Formats: sequence, structure tokens, C-alpha cells
Amino acid sequence: MNTYNPINALVLFFIIAGIIFVLFRPTKGWFWIIKNNFKGNEKVITEDILKQLYHFEDSGNKVNTKTLLQVLKFSNHQIIEVIKNMTINNLIYFESDVLKLTDAGRDYALRIVRIHRLWERYLADKTGFSKEEWHDRAEMMEHKLSHDETNTLAARLGNPKFDPHGDPIPTKTGKIAPVNGVELPLLPVNSLGRITHIEDEPEIIYKQILAENIHIGSLIKVVENNATRIVFQSEGEEFRLAPIVAANLTVAPIEKEVVMEDNIARLSSLKENESAKIIGMSRESRGESRRRLLDLGFVKGANIKIDLMNPLGEPHAYLIKGTSIALRKDQAAKILIKKDLVN
Repeated sequence: MNTYNPINALVLFFIIAGIIFVLFRPTKGWFWIIKNNFKGNEKVITEDILKQLYHFEDSGNKVNTKTLLQVLKFSNHQIIEVIKNMTINNLIYFESDVLKLTDAGRDYALRIVRIHRLWERYLADKTGFSKEEWHDRAEMMEHKLSHDETNTLAARLGNPKFDPHGDPIPTKTGKIAPVNGVELPLLPVNSLGRITHIEDEPEIIYKQILAENIHIGSLIKVVENNATRIVFQSEGEEFRLAPIVAANLTVAPIEKEVVMEDNIARLSSLKENESAKIIGMSRESRGESRRRLLDLGFVKGANIKIDLMNPLGEPHAYLIKGTSIALRKDQAAKILIKKDLVN
């Protein structure tokens, strides 16, 4: 018995045609969306691999495929496929099981590093985003800016040589300024130096440094250095770090004699009934926040004292040029003062 029904066949035809249209229609079909998304991911993975290899080579470490599979946040299959394509495109090569950059790969990696560090500098100087957000936001933008947009950003920032952590920013021709200094644990007791670089990776160690409120550009004096801790004085405060954390600080030794006066400190250390004179502002104070403090009168030579203590801890109100201005502790910590001697 023939059960063929042309209407049912026609309906089935339109259903199949509809499915094919949804899957394969130009640009907006699922097939093309998935394919284009993979292409987008392939670019991101390629650039992340190049950047990782650059950082490993720059620090003198070797890296293999297994290492990349551990550090990159993509599936193993995606990473391996991209590595194959990068080898074909002469961006990387294998030396035994070690992955290395070709000259073309290194140039590409430097462009990504340049974008990342310029964007961190932009976030530090031109926005109110916290330090904790700079790295992740720069990671997103490093895959989006074109070569011309990057050069425009650099020009807008005044073609800076270093990012806010003290890392050198490659020029558009790939030149890199040297970072002066050595890791803090290498400095002997009683040596003086200035913090020139704060490494922001790994994140867990960087967060410890942020929690200690350690500032780039600060003058320090090492008072203890052993296998269990590094102790140094800076801006009227004492800091104690484990050697593994201290190793993320690069310090340029100061050879000429510099006197670290006891009454030079951060405004955040000023106590009630004490008075002081502002001697400067930390390099940690940048962009709009720095300009705002200067506009409010926190300038070199201005006399200052606490006008009102907050019983809840912060902010405190400071009396400066006849005006009472409230500052949080982290803001006050970026203003350097010389305390008046008590008679």
C-alpha cells in the first residue's frame, strides 16, 4: 500500500531547507559564526603563545608544548592546532622539544607586548581603574588595536618608555629601553636603592605587593636580608617581605651617599597634633587623580596637618591652605611629607 503524501514530503523539504539556511546562510549562519569565532580564537591564541614565548626567552627560560598547555586558557586541541599553523607560517620553530621564536615571530610578539604595556600606561594615566584591573583590561585590548591605532595611542601618551610597573615599552621599531637595577634580595644590608620595576606576574605575588602599598620610584634602605625575610625602610615605614615576593621588586642601587631622613614620610603616617610640609608626590599618583590633588593645593612646600580624625579609620580631613580636605589612606600614602620637628 502506497503511503506517500506529497504534502508531508513538501513540509519535510522546507524543514530541511530551513535547517540548512540557518546553518549555512552567508555570514550569519551557525557554520560561519563558529568558523569565524575559531579564526578569532586562533588569532588570540597565536598572539598569547607569541607573548608567552617572548617572556620565557626574555627571562632565559625554556618552554615546550606541555608548558604552553598548562599556562594558556584554551583547550589542548586548539593550542596544538595553532602551534602547527604557527610553525607553517614561520613564527615559531622547534629545537628538540623546545619552542622558539623566529625573527618574524619575535617582531610580532614585540607588537603585542607594546600594545599591552601602552594600554596599561593609558589605564594608569588617563582613567580611574585600579591597579588590579590594569593587566586584565590590557590583555583584552592587546588583541584589538591595529598598528596605526597603537602608534596613535603612543603619541597621545607622549611615547612613554616604561609602563606603570616599570616594564620597558617597545618602540614601533622594536627597540627596548634597559631596566636598571637588580632583584631586591640581591641587595646587602644597609644598601640604598630606588624601586624601578614591580613585576605583576604571578598574580598572587603581585597582589601581596599591592597589599603592602609598595610604590615604584620609592627610595629604600635594606635593614635585614636573610633566607626567611627581606626588611627595608621606605618613606617613613618598614616593610617585611618573603624573599619570593621581594624578588618581584627591581631596585637600582644608589652609589652616591643619600641621607634618608627620619622625618620624611607619607602623609598617611601623619598623626594628630603633628604638622608637616609637603615635599613631593609619589610616582604612584598619576593622571586625573594627581592633577586633582595638585589643584586642591597638595603642592611642594605647602604646610599641612590633620584637621579631623575619622573615628571609623578613614578618610581623614587634612588642613591645607586654610581648607579642610578629606583623603583616603591610599590617596594620602602617595603624598610625601617632611614632618616638623617638635620643640
